[in-house]
Amino acid sequence: MKYHVQVFVSLKPSILDPQGRTVERALSHLGHENVSGVRVGKLVEMVMEGERAAVEAQARALAETVLSNPVMESFRVEVRELAGA
Repeated sequence: MKYHVQVFVSLKPSILDPQGRTVERALSHLGHENVSGVRVGKLVEMVMEGERAAVEAQARALAETVLSNPVMESFRVEVRELAGA
């Protein structure tokens, strides 16, 4: 079975996010005064093949060891079966 895997990586709340702060200031200058608390992260998408439990375990291992820095970042993994696969 093939799966569409998404790994969402973001800075932990205790870590300052200068990129998010820059985006927040830019939005304010563009007239969006009601926007605050902007945090910028990354999304990694991939297609993986195998048994669902094994794919989920592998995706979590990749997220923890390769795709994120566990000292500064947290992650969330979503696995969805590919339609017609």
